[in-house]
Amino acid sequence: MERAMGISHFGAAAAACVFMLAQGARAEEAGPHLAIELNAVAPAETGCLISFMARNGHPAAIERAVFETVLIDRAGQVERLTLFDFGELPAGRPRVRQFSIPGLACDDLGQILINGTSACEAGALGEAACAEGLDLSSRTDVELIG
Repeated sequence: MERAMGISHFGAAAAACVFMLAQGARAEEAGPHLAIELNAVAPAETGCLISFMARNGHPAAIERAVFETVLIDRAGQVERLTLFDFGELPAGRPRVRQFSIPGLACDDLGQILINGTSACEAGALGEAACAEGLDLSSRTDVELIG
């Protein structure tokens, strides 16, 4: 009986180790990254005000991040291509960035596509800090894709 319990405990311990290793591997794969959330879309006097929450999960600041962005209407057609300059994104601190889009009715906006990085000044992190592992999400009915 003791011997069976010993094997059982060993099996449970081994399973726990495998689980922890798998979790650690997933965390390593995710690694430091930049997260951008579409936080709000609101009508403005001249068009539409789009608000983003950016979180820099890298160990150092990104001095400047500019994204080529495509605004797509609810019918799936490109409304316009533009650049969103998120400016400086300090490490480990959230930042809100707002962009006023003249002549755009917010109700017509269906998706926002982060098409690529136009500029990424990230020092030792390198230019890939703005694009690799970019985590996109939306709190609105407008989808943020990339």
